[in-house]
Amino acid sequence: MAILSTLAGIAVPLYFDTTERARIIKAVADVRVLEGELGVFEVNNGRLPDSLDEIGRGTLRDPWGKGYEFLNYSTLTNGGKGGGKGGDKSKMRKDRFLKPLNSTYDLYSQGKDGESQAALSAKTSRDDVVRANDGAYLGLASDY
Repeated sequence: MAILSTLAGIAVPLYFDTTERARIIKAVADVRVLEGELGVFEVNNGRLPDSLDEIGRGTLRDPWGKGYEFLNYSTLTNGGKGGGKGGDKSKMRKDRFLKPLNSTYDLYSQGKDGESQAALSAKTSRDDVVRANDGAYLGLASDY
């Protein structure tokens, strides 16, 4: 019985770690596909969509069951009042130096905890799967 308990104590954490890594890989792949579809939309329409609904992906869920987040910078206002369809500029994702991650839009999954803040250094943002450097980086916010 002690041997079985020891083996279970080793195997269960490995299983959950592997499952979580698979979810992260799936989210990265989804973001890469969405990035391509956003690029096609932009070429065909001369602008980025206002939401993922415009490319038929508004119902796409990440591996944790939440919708992917998309923020088109061209629809943002400075203060969140009187305006833009997409909200205010304070919602732009930022690196540890509080500089925007991208130049045209943000696209990300809120990760395992389903919560996020604009700054990647925030605890709730560390598990997010993000697109940064205009697509040159795709992965966990904690690794960026």
